[in-house]
Formats: sequence, structure tokens, C-alpha cells
Amino acid sequence: MAEGKRDYYEVLGVDRSADEAALKKAYRALAKKYHPDMNPGDKEAEQKFKEASEAYAVLSDPEKRRQYDQFGHAAFEGGGEGGAGFGGFDFSGDMGDIFGDIFGDLFGGRRTRRQPNGPMQGASVRASLRVTFEEAIFGCEKELTIPFKEECSSCHGTGGRDGSPRITCTKCGGRGQVIYQTQSLFGTMQNVQTCPDCQGSGKVVKDKCPVCGGSGYVSRRQKVMVTVPAGIDNGTSIRLRGRGEPGVNGGPRGDLLVEVMVAASPKFARQDMDLFSSVSISVAQATLGCELVINTVDGDVVTTIRPGTQSGTRIRLRGKGVPDVHNRSVRGDHFVTLMVEIPTRLSDEAKEAMRAFDALAGDSLGKAAKAAGGSGEKGKEKEKSKKKGFFDKFKDRKDDEQ
Repeated sequence: MAEGKRDYYEVLGVDRSADEAALKKAYRALAKKYHPDMNPGDKEAEQKFKEASEAYAVLSDPEKRRQYDQFGHAAFEGGGEGGAGFGGFDFSGDMGDIFGDIFGDLFGGRRTRRQPNGPMQGASVRASLRVTFEEAIFGCEKELTIPFKEECSSCHGTGGRDGSPRITCTKCGGRGQVIYQTQSLFGTMQNVQTCPDCQGSGKVVKDKCPVCGGSGYVSRRQKVMVTVPAGIDNGTSIRLRGRGEPGVNGGPRGDLLVEVMVAASPKFARQDMDLFSSVSISVAQATLGCELVINTVDGDVVTTIRPGTQSGTRIRLRGKGVPDVHNRSVRGDHFVTLMVEIPTRLSDEAKEAMRAFDALAGDSLGKAAKAAGGSGEKGKEKEKSKKKGFFDKFKDRKDDEQ
């Protein structure tokens, strides 16, 4: 084993009998943990990423793995019996396929394999639909007008003028794909993309149809009915299959993705399946309790307010919230915050009644006046009198001394 290098199986944390799936799973976890993009500026993480990549590049290749199992690291250094066949380890071999497979899933992409010039599904089309708050709660049917590509009546979908033949695309050589090469830390990386000229068909029209411009399709405005399910939330997309772009080489149409935009409600706020609102109640209602009418998405309901309710008290109306978008028989709750409204203008009679009420309910006004002490006008007069008496006594004492 080469000095300073760890065993490849130890690096990936797998047994020597590990199969291809186990190797890939182990490498996926290490690559995601130590990838330079996940650890910018971390040299130790970068080194561990290189180490794991090297180990996986060898063990994922059956021939290289056989050589490694027989000769160890010497197999790739040109110094052992098995080294002649490799002439040293090289990342520029099939690492492009490895990264395309592993990192396509890790970082949000997807690697797909298909036959050149094979059928391809058309692209998805996006649209938006505005609904009211109540329509989102209970569901509705909405008509939406979208651009829809139909077969050109002039060329009948061939894209050629008067039956003009389709010829091999010169950009991709009829493969339907173009390969772009880039240099990276691990050598030459290959990126395969759909040919932009023939859109993956491998054929282009020699003499284009003047009506559709060679695409074989013309755009028309089409009306579709969209079923908005009860309980849908703002920003959720509804998929209508087969309403997107036409496929290539006989492939199926793409889908229509309708993003639902829900208007805000002046009465209610929503969080997941629960609704929230607030109601003002009077001092008398809060103090004595009452039967209170509360507006919900289902209409008015009557609930009992207990005597002595404090401002900010929250009550729950079970099952008056938003339906589950997958099961409308299941609903969230409606939470109502009770706010005690303090009157700002009272008549003299009302003020006297309030003072009488306060005197009977604990005399908070009287207690506050006593606690404040000299803070009132009478208190200030008493304070002045105390100060005057103090200075008079002080003056009399001075006169006696003289």
C-alpha cells in the first residue's frame, strides 16, 4: 500500500464485499458532506472530498477494483504487477459519468438516459390563476385561457413547405444531442445537452413551412377548466397533464402547471389549515360575560364569553378552519382573539356610574389616589404647607440664636 494513503474501503466506510449500490450510497453521503461547494474555503473538507472521489472512482469500476483488491494502491502507481495496465490513477476517465449520476441527484438535477432521436416529452407550460380567499377555502371551477400549440394545418406537422423533406441536423450530426466539454478539478467533464437546432429530433427542415416557421405547430388561444381543490394554499401549483408543449419524435405532450394566487382576506388570516381573526368586545361584555356572534368562513356562529374575560383572550372554534386539500372532511380550527374596547368618550352620567361601579368593585380609583399620595392637587397643597412650616420653624430657630 502506498505510504500515506488510506485503504479505499476504509475511506468509504464499507466492507470489502460491498456491492455497487452500497458503494454509491456511501460515496453519495461523503460527497454531499465534503463537497467544496458545501464547504467553501475548507481545505480539509476539500481533501476528504478528493479522497472519497478517488476511492469511489476505483471501486465502482469492476476492473480497477479487481486490480486494487489484488495489488492495492500499487496497481495505479506503475510500480506493481498490475500497474502497467493503468499507468497511474487518472480522474479524466469515467468520472464524468460518475458525477453526472451522483451529483445530478445531490444538487437538484436529474440524469436521464435515452436513445438518440428517441421520443421526448414536451416541455411544461406555466400559468397563474387568481382566486378569492373563500374560493381557496371551499374550492371552485375556474376557466383559464392559455396559448396552446396545435398541428399546423398547412404542413400537417412536418414543418416543411409542400412536403419538403427533413434532413440530418448538421450541428449534432443527427444524434439529437451535443456534447460540451469543460475542465474541472478532476479533469475533463462532459455535459450532454439537447441539440438547440433540431430540438433533439436529429432532423431539420430544409425548406420551412411559411405558416409555422418549420416548427410544425401554430399557437392558438385555448380555454381550459381548472378544478381548484378545497383548502389549496397560495402559491400551490395544479398540474394538468398533456396541456403543455408538444413532444419530440412522437413523445407525449408536456404538462400545464397552474400556480394558484389566493387573494388576502380583510377578515381572516391563514396559517396552514387554521384561521385567525379578532373581535372587539365592550368592558361590560368582558366583565359580565355574554353570548357573542362571531363571523366565520361558514357564516355567523354564537359562542359564550365567560365573565371576567381579559383582553387578548383567544378562543378556539373547532372545525371552522381550512379543509385538508387531500381530504375536505378534515378541517383546521378558527382562533378568535377577544379585544376589550375601552370607551374614549363618556357622558357625565356614565362617568358617575363608572365611579360608582368602581367603588363597588374594589375602589381601584381610591386606592390609586392613596398610592399616588401627593401627586394630586390636594397633595401638592399639603406639600407646600409642609415646606412652609419647615422654613418657618427654621426661621424661628435662627431668630432665637440671634
